[in-house]
Amino acid sequence: MKNPCLVVIDVQEKLYPVVQDKDNFLRNLEILIRGFKLLDLPIIATEQVPHKLGHTVNPVRKILSNVEPIPKSSFSCASDDRFNSMCDELLNVDGYVLAGLETHICVYQTQKQMSLLGKHVEIVADAVSSRNRNNHDVALDRVRNSGGFLTTTEMILFELKGNAEGNVFKQLSKLVK
Repeated sequence: MKNPCLVVIDVQEKLYPVVQDKDNFLRNLEILIRGFKLLDLPIIATEQVPHKLGHTVNPVRKILSNVEPIPKSSFSCASDDRFNSMCDELLNVDGYVLAGLETHICVYQTQKQMSLLGKHVEIVADAVSSRNRNNHDVALDRVRNSGGFLTTTEMILFELKGNAEGNVFKQLSKLVK
């Protein structure tokens, strides 16, 4: 992938406080979002039934101040018409990078459906989480065992940068330290 879209899935007020390793998850997600912004790559955010689960948590909302989250009720983002329309409007996007909550429900189902539609999709393993560690681990195993792609925050950002040159590289290096 050279020009992927980051999809930040359901990092909401009632979900985030109860997920495993939430501080590390949030740190990696913030680095990932800031990295995509540095690389000037598109970002889409979603919120699962926000009237029940709340809105995107404040630290993420601040970084994504220019991104209006798409409210949805389907677990898979790819089952939502507004999400699909937004993806269709993106020019030259050659893949999707998924991060957010919860690994075994919305992230997994989005990856599965988008892959079945022929899209290249990668899940950022250190920027997804679930309430239960076993659910998280089984979902990542299922993705891996079905031929899906896993990556990490640093791995995807430096893969997209491609070289250790210039100001963007220096800024990315500072982000991950």
